[in-house]
Amino acid sequence: MNLPLPQTTKAGSALDRLRGLGLELPSLADNPYYVHHRAVDSSIHISGQLPYKDGELLGQGIVGRDVELETARELARHCVLNCLAAAVQAVGDLDRVRIVQMLVFVASGPDFALQSRVADAASGLLIEVLGENGRHARTAIGVAGLPANTPVEIQMICTAV
Repeated sequence: MNLPLPQTTKAGSALDRLRGLGLELPSLADNPYYVHHRAVDSSIHISGQLPYKDGELLGQGIVGRDVELETARELARHCVLNCLAAAVQAVGDLDRVRIVQMLVFVASGPDFALQSRVADAASGLLIEVLGENGRHARTAIGVAGLPANTPVEIQMICTAV
């Protein structure tokens, strides 16, 4: 299936493009067991992010059974917003973020084969907001379960530009 790719040549800052989509970077709650990001040389490793918004998990269940594909795609976009918030904590400015790699976990049954379609929503948002700095290497995999019974979790590696 060939889908149109998001535009990558938009004017304004990445934050302006994000706001133009009606979105904003969330605040991330501290966790006593891990940090949201860790810099190693020039790489910034972003911890797996769940689709939390204002402290509330936006969905639970298994994609293809309890959760529709379009809902999972929207949850993936929320995960990416949380990843971007962690990246901004690390580098200070959304315009300085370049995504290197994204790993998308989709809680799904053995007959569900559309993990990449879930991941496409997250990838598309990164490209819309960051342009070429949002293009990345990617893996999307199905798993039996995720923390808090969430349908999607996203981890990434980025760098500052």
